[in-house]
Amino acid sequence: MLEYLRNAADKPLAKVLIGILAFSFVGWGVAEWIFGSVAGDDTLVRVGDVEISIQDFSTEKSSQLAQMSKDEQRAVYADPGMMEQLNNDVLSKLTTQAMADNRAMDLGFVVSDAQIAREIRAYPEFQSNGEFSTLMFDNVLASSGYSEAMFADVLRKDVLRGYVLGATSVPMPVPDFAVAATYDARYSERQIDYATVEYDEFDVGAPTEEQLRVFYEQNPHVVPEQRTVSYVLIPADMDEPDKYDEAYENAILVEDDIIAGESMADSAKKHNAKYVALGTFDVDHRPVDDLLTDNMMARIFDMEEGLESELIETKKGFVIIRVDQVVPAHNAEFDSVRSELVDGWTRAEQRKQAYVRANELLVDLNETGKLDGKKTVVAKRASGAPLDVLSTAFNSEVGTNTIVDGSDAFYVLHVEREIMPDTDEKKMADIRKELEKSINPLLMDDYNAFLIREYPVKVNEKLFNRFFAK
Repeated sequence: MLEYLRNAADKPLAKVLIGILAFSFVGWGVAEWIFGSVAGDDTLVRVGDVEISIQDFSTEKSSQLAQMSKDEQRAVYADPGMMEQLNNDVLSKLTTQAMADNRAMDLGFVVSDAQIAREIRAYPEFQSNGEFSTLMFDNVLASSGYSEAMFADVLRKDVLRGYVLGATSVPMPVPDFAVAATYDARYSERQIDYATVEYDEFDVGAPTEEQLRVFYEQNPHVVPEQRTVSYVLIPADMDEPDKYDEAYENAILVEDDIIAGESMADSAKKHNAKYVALGTFDVDHRPVDDLLTDNMMARIFDMEEGLESELIETKKGFVIIRVDQVVPAHNAEFDSVRSELVDGWTRAEQRKQAYVRANELLVDLNETGKLDGKKTVVAKRASGAPLDVLSTAFNSEVGTNTIVDGSDAFYVLHVEREIMPDTDEKKMADIRKELEKSINPLLMDDYNAFLIREYPVKVNEKLFNRFFAK
């Protein structure tokens, strides 16, 4: 049982919780910190009564970096976005653990020294020929940098977290009424009547110049911010240390020339690098170029006009980017979007007339119970009628009369009756299994929300900004 709890807290369950928990920063709000009278305090975050120090953060961050490959480590150090994500992941993990520690203390859970001793003796890493080996125990601790007391403390906390979090991983039975309700909701059908009023049914003619300009004022066409960008690539096989170092030295020469006033194109030619003019583009229409990853685009659109970036390490080599020009977002000129305006005006006018006609049909339906041009169907949740009609039909009471707004038409809808499904034991069994799989994550969400409310996260903003402010 203890092994199960320890594994649940240390591995999959803890990872799930780390991913689910939202890391909400709350200002520390302590006057002494604001006025700097606790300069010696190294507490980065406080979660309930548990403090997380800068040393705790550094230790956990080093541990996560140690689990990465050299390429992954290099990418993290080269990309500020990835480093920020790593910092957030570390803080999230530490705060998650601290919440569990708080809960264990509040519940009065205790792990005795004898229990820790049994746990240590059960570790396969400390055994030789099926028996606990003091030599192996000492060697493993020495290589990991732990003292006996430190390791015992870590193990004790893991067991306590298992007590707190382990229960949420125990499968929960699903009530029969929940299975029945889900089955009925999923497989019930509805008999509906609906009439379609398509926009294209109406001829609105061509707009006048005045009408078009009024429509232009009411519906401005915004040209998004655009940037003219170029870069120099100093290519290299980044996995080979010698070539990496050679490319880095060459990149420094290129960078020095550019700083001295030489053009990027001339400096690239001088040092056998590659110069690329990407042209002008906006954030949603990037050129086809392997270097333009999401992180690189974010960097480009955060730079100022006329400036070059520092050396950027990529899989293909070292890159220096320059933002040659920034064209701010602006309204498009009237004549440049005339054809789009005509199309937009036509569609808007057709939509107005279609809505008028749909309202006429709805009035007749309400007053006489008759719907001109209706189609009668027995619809399922995903078939039998347009999706907009289905969504409204299954989310409305029987007897409802309404207008449904579609993408190219209005629909006048009448919900006639609901048809309950016959019992299908196999489908019921499948739904039960589905609910059993989904209920535990829901319980975890609720438990996590409780922990966040019970043990709020408070950040030492002064210390946090010193280490993480951009």
